[in-house]
Amino acid sequence: MTPSLTMTGVVVTGSGGAGCGRAIAERFARDGAAVMVSDIDEPGGHTTVERIRAAGGRAEFLRADVRSDQDVRRLIDAAEERFGRLDVLVNNASGSFPDDPLEGWADTVQTELLGTMRTTRCAIDAMRRSGGGAIVNIASISGLWHGRRVPRNDAAVYDVAKGAVIRFTSALADLAGEGIRINCLAPGWIATEGPRRYWESLTAAERVERGVPARLLAIDDVADIVAQLAADRSLSGRVVVWWSDDEPRLIEWADRGYERSQPFARHR
Repeated sequence: MTPSLTMTGVVVTGSGGAGCGRAIAERFARDGAAVMVSDIDEPGGHTTVERIRAAGGRAEFLRADVRSDQDVRRLIDAAEERFGRLDVLVNNASGSFPDDPLEGWADTVQTELLGTMRTTRCAIDAMRRSGGGAIVNIASISGLWHGRRVPRNDAAVYDVAKGAVIRFTSALADLAGEGIRINCLAPGWIATEGPRRYWESLTAAERVERGVPARLLAIDDVADIVAQLAADRSLSGRVVVWWSDDEPRLIEWADRGYERSQPFARHR
């Protein structure tokens, strides 16, 4: 069981939708945390807050776009002011795949990668003021593939951004010396509305043919892993990979990730 986070200030970006962000916010609230719900979806954000309060938890909503430096600073400052300190940040905000990834690449990078980086940077300052904290970045298994058996051109820049989030996480491992731990979850297909609807439309044979997993990850299970990463004081700069057909796995520190590589003959 995750240790109690009573009266701890938690910020969850992208928590206004009916997906993982909301489930993560609700999970921390059940653990006793005061949660700052954040999203560009204001009605959805207020719904998350109402759900948390109805269950006896504490939550507030602040609209913030992670593509905006000003919004991010305002978000972190508000969490400190209203909760007394910021102890946990979950970088969950994500956008949709653009119709043309080359035309929409800048916006994708702004949301998926630079949004994570700017929110992390502001959170580090806040955590230094309060003596430490934990940050959990949400990446994706899509950032791990070296090519896909079934091409997904619409996800090309998304894959790049999520791969960078994984590397960004491990690069900040040394902040553990200041009591700030940054870890990452790279999940597979999650049973949110869009993926679940598509998954259910396919037969088992079609899933195999199209490279779709045999099962989807439950939203609440993903929220549990995020809470565990935030609470585990032994982990810093680490990545948990959770392929949909497997159990979550912690990547070994300094793993090169190329165990199945083959020798490359050089021409001289």
